[in-house]
Amino acid sequence: MSVRNLEALFQPASVAVIGASDRKGSVGSLVLRNLKLGGFKGPLWPVNIRHAIVDGGPAWTDVASLPQAPDLAVICTPPGTVPELIAALGRKGTHAAIVLTAGLKQPPPQGGPSLEQAMLEAARPHLLRILGPNCIGALVPSVSLNASFAPGNAKAGRLAFVTQSGALATAMLDWANSSNIGFSHFISLGDSADVDFGDVLDYLASDAQTRAILMYAESFKSARKFMSAARAAARNKPVIVVKAGRAPDGARVAASHTGALAGSDAVVDAAIRRAGMLRVDTLESLFDAAETLSHARPWRGDRLAILTNGGGAGVLAADALQLGGGRLARLSEQTMGALDQCLPATWSHGNQIDIIGDAPVDRYRDALRVLLAAPEVDAVLFMHAPTAIVPAAEIASACLTLIGESNRPVLTCWLGGGAVAAARAACTGAGIACYNTPERAAAAWLQLVDYARNQEALQQLPAAALEGFLPDTLMAGSLHEQALQDGRAWLDGAGAQALLRAYGIPVVETVQVGDVEQAVAAAAQIGYPVALKIVSPQIIHKSDVGGVALALASAEEVRAAAVKMREQVAHLLPQAVVLGFTVQAMAERPGAHELIVGIATDAVFGPVILLGEGGTAVELRKDHAVALPPLNASLAGEMITRSRLEPLLAGYRGRPAADQKSLVDTLLKVSQMACDLPWLAELDINPLLVDERGVLAVDARVRLRPVAPGEGSRLAIRPYPSALEEHIEVAGHDLLVRPIRPEDGWRLMDFYAKTSPADMRLRFFMARREVPHSELARYSQIDYDREMTFVALATMDSGDRIMAGEVRAVCDPDNVRAEFAIQVASHWQGKGLGRQLLDKLIRYLRERGTAEVVGQCLAENLGMAALARQCGFEVSIEPSRDTMALHLRLR
Repeated sequence: MSVRNLEALFQPASVAVIGASDRKGSVGSLVLRNLKLGGFKGPLWPVNIRHAIVDGGPAWTDVASLPQAPDLAVICTPPGTVPELIAALGRKGTHAAIVLTAGLKQPPPQGGPSLEQAMLEAARPHLLRILGPNCIGALVPSVSLNASFAPGNAKAGRLAFVTQSGALATAMLDWANSSNIGFSHFISLGDSADVDFGDVLDYLASDAQTRAILMYAESFKSARKFMSAARAAARNKPVIVVKAGRAPDGARVAASHTGALAGSDAVVDAAIRRAGMLRVDTLESLFDAAETLSHARPWRGDRLAILTNGGGAGVLAADALQLGGGRLARLSEQTMGALDQCLPATWSHGNQIDIIGDAPVDRYRDALRVLLAAPEVDAVLFMHAPTAIVPAAEIASACLTLIGESNRPVLTCWLGGGAVAAARAACTGAGIACYNTPERAAAAWLQLVDYARNQEALQQLPAAALEGFLPDTLMAGSLHEQALQDGRAWLDGAGAQALLRAYGIPVVETVQVGDVEQAVAAAAQIGYPVALKIVSPQIIHKSDVGGVALALASAEEVRAAAVKMREQVAHLLPQAVVLGFTVQAMAERPGAHELIVGIATDAVFGPVILLGEGGTAVELRKDHAVALPPLNASLAGEMITRSRLEPLLAGYRGRPAADQKSLVDTLLKVSQMACDLPWLAELDINPLLVDERGVLAVDARVRLRPVAPGEGSRLAIRPYPSALEEHIEVAGHDLLVRPIRPEDGWRLMDFYAKTSPADMRLRFFMARREVPHSELARYSQIDYDREMTFVALATMDSGDRIMAGEVRAVCDPDNVRAEFAIQVASHWQGKGLGRQLLDKLIRYLRERGTAEVVGQCLAENLGMAALARQCGFEVSIEPSRDTMALHLRLR
C-alpha cells in the first residue's frame, strides 16, 4: 500500500500531455481542451513528436525537451510507446502519470512480459505512480484539474467518486452535473496496474475536502492492502460501495458444500461489512446513502417511527421497511396518550402515525415533538404529501427547528413536485436528508441501519477469546505430511476427525478399516448402533453414491451394508478406488440441530468461514453467513445472528435452548485453523450437531492445497502475531509482553481509569477523566499490518492479568515513518519497564523495515525525554508548541 507521490497525481503543480493533438475527437485533443477549460492554473506542456504548435500554443517534441519535470503526465499515445515514455518521465523527475491508453495487457508478438509489466518496471526505479492504464483520467475540482477525456467537467463538492468503469464514469459525471452533485475527486482507476482502491482509500481517508467516499467496483485485488486501507478509511468517514456482479451466471462448481455456498459475492459482502463500509445495490442508492450518512445524527438504535399525513404513503414506507428487514418502533402507552392529546380522534393509533390529510402546521409540530421525546423511538421518518390546507414550505419551516435540536436521526420525504420544492430545499439547506418517495426514504434508513451495525463492529470491545486454548498443531501437521506422502488431496475420514480433535472440536468415535470383516469387528468394538461410510479419494459426497448407512444395529447389517456399498460404487462410479470404510458411533442426540461450519478459499480474499443449516440438503438452504478470519467471540456471535439460526437455537415448543457458547467456541477454533494451517483449502463439518449439551461433529471433509516455499499469508486480515509474545522480568516480577488484542479493550479501559490525572495529561496532552468507548475500541482493535501496540501484563494473585504498560506505533502506508506513544502505570514507573517496552517496539519496527520513528511529548515531561535519549532518540525543543520532538532513524 502506498500514498507516495499521490499528491502529484491529484494536486499537481504542472501537467504535460503526451500525445496532445489538434486532431478533432482525438484523446490528446480532448485532454488538452479539458485541462484548459477546467482552468488548470499551473504550467501546461503539450508534447507532440511531429508538431511544434498544438492548440495555438508551443508544443515539445519529447519528454527530454520539456523545460522542467512535470508533476503529472497524461499519456494518450499508442500502447507500444508507453513503457519508454514512463522511463523517460522517470528520468526527467516526474512523480505521477495517468495512462489513458488501453491494450497494455497483451504480451508482445515476440514474447516476453506484457506492455503493462514493462511499464511498471520502467516506473519502479523512480517511484513514479501510475493511474490506469485504460482509464478516462482524474478530475479534482478544488484544484481546477480535469486530466481526463470525460465529456465535461465536475462540479466542486465533498464527495469522492472512484470507479473501475470508464463508461460508467462518463455517464455518472453527466448525471451528477444535471443533478447538481459535486465532487472533491472523480477518479477512474481503469486496469489499476499501480494505483488501486487501497491506495486511493488511504489518500482520501485523510483528505480534508472529502466528506464521503463512493466506489463502483467490479473486482478487487491485493486483499490485505485493500482491507487495511478500507478499515482505516471507514473509521474516518463513510465509505459506500456498489459492487457489480451480484448475480452469478451459473452455479459455482466446488468440491465441498462450503466452497459452493461461500460464493465470491458473499465473500465481498463479508469483506465490506468487516471493514465498516456500506454496500448498496444501485448508483442511485450510492448517492442516497452519501446524503443520509453525511448528515446522520449519533446512532441510537433501529426502531423507526413513521409520521405522515397520508395513510397510503405511510403503508408504502412501512412495507418497504419491513420487507427490507427493518423494525417499526412499538409505541408505548405514554407515547400513545401524548399523541391522543394533540391529534384528532381519527388518527391511526399506531405506527405509522397518520395525522390525517387536513393537518395544520401545529399538528405536525406537536406530533413530531412527542415522537422525538419518546424513549422507544430511535429515529423518525417525516412524510408529507401536498394538500390545499397548508403550504409544504410552512410545515418545513415550523418543524426544522425541532429536527435541528433533536439528537435523533430524522429523515424527510416530501411527495410531489413543485408544491414541495421549497420544503425540500429548506431541508437540504438545513442538512437534513430528504427523499421524494416512501420506498426511497425507507431504503435510505435501512442503509443507515446496516452502516451503523458495521461501524459498531469496528468499535466493539469483545469478550475474552478462548483463553488458554492451545491446538495440537503437531498433530495437524503430521496429518498433512501423511496426506502429502500418500499423494492425496483430501484427508480421509479418520484424518479429518483427527484434525478436529487436534483443535478441540468434539467428534464421534471413528475407526477406519480396510475391508468388510474389519468393519464388522470395529462396529463390535465401538458398540451398536453404528454408521458406515465408504472411503475413496474419488468420492467426496458419499451419500450421492449410496456410500452412507446409518443406525446399523448388528454385525449382519454392517456386513450387508458394506457389500451393498461396494456394489453401488462399482456401478455408479467404476473408476473410484475404494480404500475401505469408516465405522462411527451413532450420535444419539435426538432433537439436535444439524448445522454446517466450514472454511473455503476465495480467489481474492483467501480463507473465509461459513455457518448455516446443515444436512444433506445444505445447498438448498438460503440462510448462511460468511465471515473473514480471524474471528473473536463478538464476530462469531454476529455470524450466528446473520445466519438466522438464533430463533432455532433459542428453543421453541418445549425444545430446550441450544448451548450457543459451544457454537461460538467452535467458530473460534475453526477460525484458528484458517489462521494456522496454510495448507487447508476447504473444510466441511456437516452435520455439526448442536443442542443443550453442546456441539458434536458427525462428519467432516478436508481438502488440502499445495503451499509454495516462502508463500505469504493468504488471510485478508493479518491475524494476531503470536510469535511476538515474550516474557520479561521487571523488578523481580514476570510480565507477559504481547501485541494487543481486541479483547484487551476492557483491560485498557481499566488501565486508563486507574491512571493519575497528571499521567493522563502527559499521555494525551490534555486533562481527561476517561477515554471514550470508540477510542478504546480503536486502540485495542488494531490493524497489525500497519500498526503495533505491545502491552505488558502482570498476573495478580487472583490469576487475572492487568496492564502494567503499553507502547504503540502507527506506520504510514509507505512504512517510511512510524509515530509512537508510550505509557506505564504509575506503580510500575521507575523500574525499567518503559525502556524494555520501547526497545521491543524499536526492534519490531526495524525488522519490518520502517525508516524512522517519531514522537512528541510535553516540554515538562522530562522522564519521557530521558527515556527517549536512552533508546537513541534525538530530542529537540519546539518552543512555539511547548513540546519536545523525538526522532530516531532506523535505516
